[in-house]
This record gives sequence, structure tokens and C-alpha cells, in this order.
Amino acid sequence: MRDKAPRLLYVVNIPRFFLSHRLPLALAARAAGFDVHVATSDSDRASLRKIAECGFPFHPLALRQHGMNPLIELKTILALWALYRDLQPNLLHHVSIKPVIYGGIAARLSGRQSIVQAVSGLGYVFVSRSVKAKLVNMLSRPAFKLALGGEKTQTIFQNPDDRKLFVEHGLAASHKTLVIRGSGVDENVFRPCDENMSEGPVVLFAGRLLWQKGIGDFVEVARRLRGKARFRVVGYEESTSPLNVSPAQLKSWEAEGLIEWLGASDDMPAVYADSNIVCLPSTYGEGVPKVLIEAASCARACVTTDTPGCREIVQHGVNGMLVPPNDIDALTQAVQRLIENPAKRKKMGAAGRQIVLEGFTLRQVVNETLALYNALLESDSH
Repeated sequence: MRDKAPRLLYVVNIPRFFLSHRLPLALAARAAGFDVHVATSDSDRASLRKIAECGFPFHPLALRQHGMNPLIELKTILALWALYRDLQPNLLHHVSIKPVIYGGIAARLSGRQSIVQAVSGLGYVFVSRSVKAKLVNMLSRPAFKLALGGEKTQTIFQNPDDRKLFVEHGLAASHKTLVIRGSGVDENVFRPCDENMSEGPVVLFAGRLLWQKGIGDFVEVARRLRGKARFRVVGYEESTSPLNVSPAQLKSWEAEGLIEWLGASDDMPAVYADSNIVCLPSTYGEGVPKVLIEAASCARACVTTDTPGCREIVQHGVNGMLVPPNDIDALTQAVQRLIENPAKRKKMGAAGRQIVLEGFTLRQVVNETLALYNALLESDSH
């Protein structure tokens, strides 16, 4: 029995991501006896209010999700170092690339020992072919080695491909890594329901509105299959990202009659209930896309790319279709096959639900992560 609640600090880029991907874990950690704190940027007031309503102490950071101004990035590392020095957390959980690198370096400078590094996908820097991305990738490798190299640092990957890449490139030691597949889904919230065919098949793209999430390919499929189904887009933009798809572009596609753009949604189970097929032709560098886990849990057939993360949840011919990235012809054919075959969609949907129950539930992700927390704290006491 612990004499005092161990202090756990989550460090995440933006508050919205904490709410969508880590809030259930933080609540479970608090229920398990941790003193849970949250540090993110303070740019999103609505999300900060929700964090406050949950009762978590909040620590604002000058942390930008995008951008690489050296002076600003150095200030972020120093701010994290000061926070760790003052707060004295027993356990740190860094989520996504910048918090992993900057938080890992700051932790080593401040003498923090027990650190969980969550690489939730490789994102823009690892997959983009732009000169800027390649330069950042090259510069980030020694930083990763430093940030992930602590004696009591454990790095979580969401799929085995990402773990293999980091280990083979010497960025993380194999024995200090593990795979926890995605951020989990509450199978009691994301429940199966019969397809609604009153308005014809609906093909859904959901997620962040980034070019490398495949929205351009999705719209081209909508153009080619015009009249065979309705194509719907649900999501939010990231105006600071170089990959952002502008609202003007979405409105233009909608005016052309190619898509229905619904904006962001706080009720994704209802969105999936009104959809028949979920299509995410991503080349982004995913961990395991939350959208695909949710869709599978709701018994919806999925079409996605045969890439790390996406193929972790979608098995070709079982609960959906995998196509080569950037192959519009294959993507169109896969979507059309599912549009024209309701029986296949139903069978795939049932299989997807079973896949989620066997390996992607929120309960499983929470239990595996809490076990890691306790293992790190127990090693501290010896």
C-alpha cells in the first residue's frame, strides 16, 4: 500500500487531443490512486474548461503543435524542465512527438526517472517527402535517442512497424519498448446498429482535415462514384499544420456536389450510425487511427491504406479492404465493391466488432498502461 498518492503528469500537445485520446486513461489512473496532473498548451479555452470540470490540476505550456523556431522550442524545453523541478512528479507520460522529445530531454535534465514515452504514430516528419520534413527527421534522430534513453524510460508504440523502425535505427532499446494498440474504444458507447439505408449508402471520412489523411483521394473517389452513394466528411481543421485542408476548399467541394461537410462532431456514435462505409485513405504515419477502431466497434466496414497502423485494425477481406497508398483506382474499386454489396458490409462489420472486442477496447488499453505505470513505480522503490 502506498503512503502517498504518486503524482502522474500527462504532457500533451493540445488539450483537445488529451480529451479525445487520454482522458479515460487519466480518469482510470486517478481512480487507481494516482494524483493526476495535465500539461498542454492553453490555446483551446473550450477544451481547457472540460479538463477543469474533470478536476485535474492544469499546467499551461508555451507548446506549439506545429512549427520549428529554435528559440521557441528551446523555451518549451526550459519550461518543461522548470515544471518538473517544481512539481516533482513521480511519473511522466509524454504523448506525441514534441512532448516525447522535449519532455524526455527536460526529464533527464531535471532528474526525473520514471517516464512513459507514447509515440502515437510517426506523423508528418517521418512520412513527408518535403525537404523541410527530411531535415527535421534527420535532426530529430539524436534528440529521440537522448529522450528515449533513460534507464527507467519505457516507450509505447501503437503498432509493431513503428516499434521496429525505432529499434532498428537505434533510437530506442528493444527491451525498453512495448506495443499497446491505439488509445482504445469504449465498446458500450460505440455499439453496433443496423445500417440506415433510407437515403442510400453513405461513405464517411472522419478525422483531422489534413491532406495526408487522404481527404483529396476521398473526394476523387466521390467524383468517380457520383450518384452511387453520398460522401460525407466530419472533422476539424488544424490551421497551423502545413497539411491543413482549408474550410474554403471543403466548401468548394460541397458546392460542387461531391461531399457533405458536417464540420466537427461531439457525437461520433451517431455519425457512424448514419454511415454505411468508413473510408480513411491515410498516408500520414498513423499509430492506430481512432476513427477506424471506433468504426469497427460500430460494425462498419472500412476501406483504408495498407500502411502501418491502418492495417493493424483493418484486415483485408475480413473487416474491410486494404489498398495501396495513393492508388485512386484501387481505392475507388474497393469503395464501389462495398457500396454494391450490403451483405459483404454486414459480414465485415460483424468481424470488425469482434476484432475490437479481442484487442482494442478501452479497458484493455487502460489495464496495460496502468500495469506499466505500476511496474515503473515499483522499480523506483527497489
